[in-house]
Amino acid sequence: MEATRNLCAQIPISLHDKVREERESLGQSLSEYVTQILKEHFEGGKTTMTATKTLAFQIPEELDLRIKNYLAAEKERTGKKISQREFIVGLIEQALDSYEAADTTAE
Repeated sequence: MEATRNLCAQIPISLHDKVREERESLGQSLSEYVTQILKEHFEGGKTTMTATKTLAFQIPEELDLRIKNYLAAEKERTGKKISQREFIVGLIEQALDSYEAADTTAE
């Protein structure tokens, strides 16, 4: 793995909020997100996020804790880390697949 170095910068709060929201929707750490943005900039401006939309909502703290406990248990059980984003998107896809399968058979 390549050696790393810290990068700090003061940015406007409005921009910080956008960064945080998009980073969370992608399920990335801040380091992963900033690295991705900088690589895209220096390696030809490849855009990988154009086909995505942000889905943001608030949940009760108790539900957040249950999700975190589940994800930690799954990591312990399988050895694979699943991000909150992957988990939620997976649940949405399962529900939509079930709906679409039922809708197709009803025709």
